[in-house]
Amino acid sequence: MPKIIGATLAEHRTRTRTALFDALSALMRERGFDAISLADIAGRAGIGRTAVYNHFPDKETLLLAFIEHETEQYLAGLEEALAHVSEPVEKLRVYVRQQLALAPDYHFAPGPDLKQVISRGGLSRLRGHVAQVENLLRGILREAIAAGDLPEQNLDSVVPLVHSCLSGRPTPSEEPERSAYLDSTEAFVLRAVGARQPAIV
Repeated sequence: MPKIIGATLAEHRTRTRTALFDALSALMRERGFDAISLADIAGRAGIGRTAVYNHFPDKETLLLAFIEHETEQYLAGLEEALAHVSEPVEKLRVYVRQQLALAPDYHFAPGPDLKQVISRGGLSRLRGHVAQVENLLRGILREAIAAGDLPEQNLDSVVPLVHSCLSGRPTPSEEPERSAYLDSTEAFVLRAVGARQPAIV
């Protein structure tokens, strides 16, 4: 019988899922998703391979659950960061900074693009997670346009363009490169959507 991790079955399930998510995340920083097996993930997590099947039938299901979990955590943190910000353009600044801070966890090791190695159904679920984040940005931009802080624009085109800019490459981890990258990317995005910039003295 598999060893129970935690005081209750619910706690065991949560801890096991967390261990598997952490293992998958670490492995995907080392190599592409296509080069990782469920046995690799189980081994890194310190969980018996057969026990993994009690939680996930295959590695794609595990990946999708991991992305769903990360998206929920990210959105909760972003909404908390935006909760006390009233100015629409300042909300956009917060959004940009949060996206750039998120980047290292979402830039995985080189390898085939995920859309080449997961099923059509999996791709549909991935697009759903991306849409949740895009809808938040869309709402911020709409608010800024309504306030007169941004010009009218086609958000169906602008939102993916902004996200492409923010996910183009991982944010540098060392200073002063990190701060310079954050500042220049924020300024670029604000200019791109037509936000008024403060005068440079």
